[in-house]
Amino acid sequence: MRLEQYADRFKTANVERHDSGVLTIRLHSRGDSLWWGALPHRELAELFGAVATDRDVRSVVITGTGERFITMPDQGASALAAGRITPHAWDEIIREGHRLVTNLLDIEVPTIAAVNGPVDVHSEIAVLCDIVLCTPGTYFQDAAHFPSGLVPGDSMQVIWPLLLGPNRGRYFLLTGQALGADEALQRGVVGEIVETDRLLARAAELATDLAARNPVLLRNTRHALVRPLRRAMAHDLHIGLALEAIASLAGRDEEGDDLTSS
Repeated sequence: MRLEQYADRFKTANVERHDSGVLTIRLHSRGDSLWWGALPHRELAELFGAVATDRDVRSVVITGTGERFITMPDQGASALAAGRITPHAWDEIIREGHRLVTNLLDIEVPTIAAVNGPVDVHSEIAVLCDIVLCTPGTYFQDAAHFPSGLVPGDSMQVIWPLLLGPNRGRYFLLTGQALGADEALQRGVVGEIVETDRLLARAAELATDLAARNPVLLRNTRHALVRPLRRAMAHDLHIGLALEAIASLAGRDEEGDDLTSS
């Protein structure tokens, strides 16, 4: 797919490719920090799929807008946890959630996350990248799942125990801990902590250096690096999403609603 076929299709991301082959994706909601919801859930799955087929891309930078990388309105998680989502809607959420992660991993060139601030929902978009940079004020949290009454099933249960270790990862998910930048660096979640005013410049520097390499080398290295992640997601991503839906619908069942309705 060519850049002109997808660059202007998305309301929740600005997309720009430089002459060097570096593609920058800037997440946003109306020009400010991205508020998670149905629209970015659908759009970013489609965007990552488009980028994965763009052979002119040599490296990718994903960053946010404003003071936060991604955040989520409280009512978003509570609606899911309370079972106010129908089975048919959950079927679509599961499909999109699966594509969101697999399409990100299908991008064939190195990816860099320039995390410009706190990320308390869908942190996999950052930590599944090959290189993760963050600002001193960044923290990582999975506030939208277990603390809000939802199973951490849309790759959270896969990636965080891999990053932190099984016991530490489960602690992170069950307590809703906010993992600060210093601890994230110490535990290997991020590669560098960069001052806010230098974050994008540092990401661009790394991305440009990568993009200058032979494209076959870039693609094959990316394939080699993400194969373990793709295997892990193939085993557990879809079932995690299904378990999340079942637990949500169980909350609806307790209130006496008809689960067969759509």
